[in-house]
Amino acid sequence: MYSAKVMDHFANPRNVGVLADANAVGQVGNAKCGDIMKIYMKIEDNIIKDVSFMTFGCGAAIATSSMATELVKGKTVEEALTLTNKAVMDALDGLPPVKVHCSLLAEEAIKAAIYDYKKSIGEQVTEDNFACNTCCHNKKCE
Repeated sequence: MYSAKVMDHFANPRNVGVLADANAVGQVGNAKCGDIMKIYMKIEDNIIKDVSFMTFGCGAAIATSSMATELVKGKTVEEALTLTNKAVMDALDGLPPVKVHCSLLAEEAIKAAIYDYKKSIGEQVTEDNFACNTCCHNKKCE
């Protein structure tokens, strides 16, 4: 049912914990399934120098959080904004259809952290620029 990569990222998640010197934090959740993801980033010179997460949820939620942090670490903010749930799923060699929402949450958590960062540095941003296609970030689907 789950790929070896999903099982590896669930059993041995990368980048777990609170990042003490984070200057970007994003939290999303899905009330329907109970998953909550919080992403912490340390961004310097437009580069994500460090990233970590804390996730309350199922194994797929933990695995997608872990993989998403691996995929954005060292990237520019703009590159990280292009991360899609499909890229997270592909990097994990797929997810069962009933767990696709976990990859959506991971994508949205990354976007929420970058939204937080851009606001903190005084950049003009609107929530529409970080619009969610799920029911987690700005709750358009609820």
